[in-house]
Amino acid sequence: MRANKDLSSMNKEQVKGVAKIVAGKVQEETGNLIGSAEQVVRGVTRQVAGKAQKGRGDVKQIIKDFNEDHPK
Repeated sequence: MRANKDLSSMNKEQVKGVAKIVAGKVQEETGNLIGSAEQVVRGVTRQVAGKAQKGRGDVKQIIKDFNEDHPK
């Protein structure tokens, strides 16, 4: 398994997940700044969805790396 991954070695699921996490954090902080509980909740929800999507991408990457390191 490769230890230090950069953006160029991330799969699409990982990239999309990280993008959702960042967007959710921005939305959450914006909600905090303007006093909108609804935007805070939407931002946190988006972050959770992003973490799940990134997790799926992480699993795909682990399987891919394993298959590359252990060819049949």
